[in-house]
Amino acid sequence: MATTPKAEPAPGLVLVDKPAGWTSHDVVGRMRRLAGTRKVGHAGTLDPMATGLLVIGIGKATKLLTYVVGHDKVYEATIRLGQSTVTDDAEGDVTASADASGVTDAQMADAVAGLTGDIQQVPSSVSAIKIDGQRAYKRVRDGEDVALPARPVTVHDFEILAVRREGDLIDLDVRVDVSSGTYVRALARDLGAALGVGGHLTALRRTSVGDLEVQDAMTLDQLGAMVDAGAEVPRLPLGAAAADILPVRALTDREVATLGFGQWLDADTELAYDGPLAALDSNGDLVAIVERKGDKLKPQIVFRTAHG
Repeated sequence: MATTPKAEPAPGLVLVDKPAGWTSHDVVGRMRRLAGTRKVGHAGTLDPMATGLLVIGIGKATKLLTYVVGHDKVYEATIRLGQSTVTDDAEGDVTASADASGVTDAQMADAVAGLTGDIQQVPSSVSAIKIDGQRAYKRVRDGEDVALPARPVTVHDFEILAVRREGDLIDLDVRVDVSSGTYVRALARDLGAALGVGGHLTALRRTSVGDLEVQDAMTLDQLGAMVDAGAEVPRLPLGAAAADILPVRALTDREVATLGFGQWLDADTELAYDGPLAALDSNGDLVAIVERKGDKLKPQIVFRTAHG
């Protein structure tokens, strides 16, 4: 007897306020159960100790996640000066301690300014970056000394919100607005190094990814309660999600049909932007992601084909 294929889940993005102690993979697993599908992914890993905005894609929306990852991100964090750890955060053992009580507010402000703008950053040795096919953190856990090369990142804003002095230690509450690929743990480490006392991250919360804000997110408990009450997981539809992530190219009905067959469009002559565009129909629904190639727009991903 022929089996009926399982219906494709309603696609969309879900903004989750990740709790502390959960891995990003844990959240994906929970969302698979709540949404009733295995077609779930996330954009931009958060460490277990971190909280805040984790962007989840369901169904076809998983294809949008690669465009989410590249956006700037804003974090609120607490940096402890006077202690270094093996992981550059509170998860790791303390490797060195120093008396930070003599560090002045002016010295901290100067060190923060030195870590603002376009900088070369050495990622934390326990990052997920691969070295010869193996994650750096796995090599560290296996006892290897790992030295990752510096890479360019941009710290758009690095603001000290509060200073708390406790004995030999100083805790700084900060807000950072950074480019994709920036490690806030590494900023904490480098700030401590610049001040000569060592430093590590004790708290981290992601508040935004591009135009997506944690204030619009829901906790897993809230989402679970909605599903238990018989509702579906609320999600941002493909069109609205794409418009929040990418510049929009409005389509005529003829262009919708053209893209549905995977064919290229003529580019707008006044279009200077050559990155990916969200191609939306007159109802604001996502038809495709297109990118300029010379005087044409090439479909990179087609969400609505001519064959359905």
